[in-house]
This record gives sequence, C-alpha cells and structure tokens, in this order.
Amino acid sequence: MPFSTLMPIIMMLLVFILNIPITYGMLATGAFYLALMGGDLGLILSKTMDTMMTCYVLMAVPLFIFTANVMNSGKVTEAMFEFSKAMVGKKKGALAKVNVVVSLIFSGMTGSAIADAAGIGKMEIDAMEKDGYDKPFSCAITAASATIGPIFPPSIPFVIYAMLSGASVGKLFLGGMIPGIMIAIFLFIYVSWISKKRNYPEGNSFASREFWISTLKALPALLTPIILLWGIYGGVMTPTEAGAIAAFYALLISIFAYRVLGFKDFLKTLKDTASATGQITILTGAASVFSYIVAKEQIPTLMSGFILGITNSPIVFLMICNALFFVLGMFLDTSVLQFVFLPMILPIVKILGIDLVHFGVLISLNMMIGLTTPPFGFLLFVVAGISKTPFVDIVREILPMIAVLVVVLLLVTFIPELVLFIPNLVSQ
Repeated sequence: MPFSTLMPIIMMLLVFILNIPITYGMLATGAFYLALMGGDLGLILSKTMDTMMTCYVLMAVPLFIFTANVMNSGKVTEAMFEFSKAMVGKKKGALAKVNVVVSLIFSGMTGSAIADAAGIGKMEIDAMEKDGYDKPFSCAITAASATIGPIFPPSIPFVIYAMLSGASVGKLFLGGMIPGIMIAIFLFIYVSWISKKRNYPEGNSFASREFWISTLKALPALLTPIILLWGIYGGVMTPTEAGAIAAFYALLISIFAYRVLGFKDFLKTLKDTASATGQITILTGAASVFSYIVAKEQIPTLMSGFILGITNSPIVFLMICNALFFVLGMFLDTSVLQFVFLPMILPIVKILGIDLVHFGVLISLNMMIGLTTPPFGFLLFVVAGISKTPFVDIVREILPMIAVLVVVLLLVTFIPELVLFIPNLVSQ
C-alpha cells in the first residue's frame, strides 16, 4: 500500500489516540496530506464551501435543532409528561412506561437523542425518584428510551446520512417509523417485567375529564410531528421546508399557546441553535475534505476488495457492519462513525445491492445503541450529569436495556421489510 494511502489512515489513528476533536483532526489530516502531496491548501476552503452551498437537505439540520430547543422549554415538556401519564394510567411501573411514551412523542419533534435526554430527562428522573424508583434505573430507562429520538421521524442523523449516501430523506423518515415504535414496545415489555420483579409503584388513574384536559393542553405540541410528516409525505413540502414550518410552528405555540418564550429565552434559543449548527457545519466541511482524500486514494475500493474477498453475502456483510459499528460505538462518537467510517463502506453497500434506506436506518439504530453503551456512551454521561448519579450504577442498569435494543437491531437486520414496508407502501 503506497504511503499516500497509509498517511491519512495513520493521521486519523493518531487523532483517536491523542483524543483530538474529530473536526480539527480531519482538517489537520487534510492540510497535512495536501501539503505533503503538493496540493492546494485552498482546496480545504473550496470543498467546505461547496458542501455547504450545494447541499440543500443539510439546511434542515439547524431547523430541527431550533425546533428541539424551543420544544425543550418548561411548559411544553410538562404538558407532554402529563399527557403521557394520562395515557399510561394505573399500571405497574407506570412512570417508567411514561418515560418511554414521552420519548416516542418527543422524537416526533426533535430528532435528537441528546435533546430528549437533556431536555425532558431531568423531569422524568426526578419524578421517578420521588415515586420510589431506583435512581440508576430511572437514568438508564431515560437514556435507553432517548434512542427513539433519531429513529422515529424526523431525525437529524437521517438527514446527515442522506447527504452522505444520496438516499431519500423522506423514505428514511418513513423507514424509521416501525423500528422506532418497536424500540418503544420492547422497552415497554422490559419495564413491565422488571416492575413486577422489583415491585415498582403503580400510576394514578385518570378520570375521563382529566384525560381530556391533559390532551387539550398537549394538543398544540402534539400537532408538530403531524404537520411535519403530513407536509413531507403529502408531497406538499420537502424535508427542509417541513423543518422550517415546524420551527415556525414551534415558535408560535411557545409564545401564544404555552406563553414560555420571552425575548431573552428567544435570544438564548437562537444562540444555542447557532452554536450547535456551527459545530455541525464545521464538522461537515471537515468531513468533505477527508472524504475527498479517501476517494482520491481509493480507500473504499481497497476496503471493498478486502471485504468482498471474505464474503459477497449481503446478510453476512450487514452482520460484519453491525459488529464493527457496535464495537466502535463503545469508544467513538457518532459523528466519527458517520463522517469517517460510513463513507468508506457505502460503496460496498451499493455493490452488494443493499437498499440504502434499509442500511441507513440499520446503521443509525446501531449508532444510537452506541450512545448508551459503556465505557463512552454519551447518553450515559448526560443522564449521570443531570441527575448526579454515579456512572457505574447506571451502567449496571443499562446493560439489559442494551440487550433489548440489540434484539430490535437484529430484527431490523434480518427483516428489511420492517424498514421498507411503509416507504414502499407510500411510493406505490
């Protein structure tokens, strides 16, 4: 293998070993490669600007981030929580089940696991602790249920995957619906079992009048995912336009329906959105430079030859990808998996004829499991931080839930129709 091919691989290994932020690592790799090979350093700026200016679908990301930030305001999350309690009613382990239901509802507004766990997570954990649940278990179910966020539409990881692969954002959103609901159902089953075993408390029964009052309070927020999904799948708007409509609608209901967004709060929301968008934008630009180097050195071709020399079976390849991304997800952030490793294996996906929508949902689910997997699962650090709970205690509780999520992952791997049924039905 020539040195020019080995060099970017060695550089990225050094980035991981030295724990350099991935954005700076990819930019440094690009600059070093171009300087060493006599290339034009201006190419870094050119590739970054080309990616930013020509990728229309990427504009949806800041819009979904803004919507998530607005929806994380106090009264909106309280309304979601009360509505979910009314839905679950008087069942064993009710608040743990409410945790799952809230995540499923919230996923239709934010598209982000971190936004779910950090936004409504503290309210869920505090309520469960007050009701008699073990704090580590409360943190663990909050982290596990937050994985629904980027799987059930809308989804920021799906938007980024669509940019990298060329897959349809709309079909990815549709493809995530059944797996997202499956995660909720499987976690519901686990919660029912563990609640009986540990004798966790029942919930409160809600009279018909109380149920409808909580529903009416939550209705403005509940309409957000309906408007979003109807707009995309009804052919009325693109995902990016739907993101803009959702952001504007979230702003309206926060000001007029829930009266929670004052001028200072609005400025903070804009600041937080700009900060998160800036990070993603720089990361995407850095990734475009690294992807240029990877393509120029034909690294995907080398990988294709190696993997296809082992197997040409799509199922075996998917299992290899599952194992690889599961292990990497224990140690690396999802941004590294998406922007560094994913572009290397996408050509193999196309060669083997694997549906890009199926693969996108599958690999996104795998990455979300990585967010809950020790030793470096970021969701575990989020819930540990907001609840002041020892990390090790949460790990003990999350392991059975990871097993539940892996079962869903395997079902999605071996039964592609779980992902493709709704997209195929809508496209007919």
